[in-house]
Amino acid sequence: MAIKIYSFIFVMWILMILGGGLVVLFVGPISFGTNIEPIITSGVKVGLALFLIFIWVIILTKIKNWVFKSQIKS
Repeated sequence: MAIKIYSFIFVMWILMILGGGLVVLFVGPISFGTNIEPIITSGVKVGLALFLIFIWVIILTKIKNWVFKSQIKS
């Protein structure tokens, strides 16, 4: 059963690395042109980053529940 905990930790690290990569590749280069205020662009980037964090937390919560529920049953 210890393998499930280690797999959870591994998945957690993989999701953190993927999330950072997605933010750098897709959210970082976003710009709306020169006539838009930079604060608006920054706000959109923050909103997208927070959305990705929310999705990652949901995924990790589902995995955590699966791991610990299966450990309680055994």
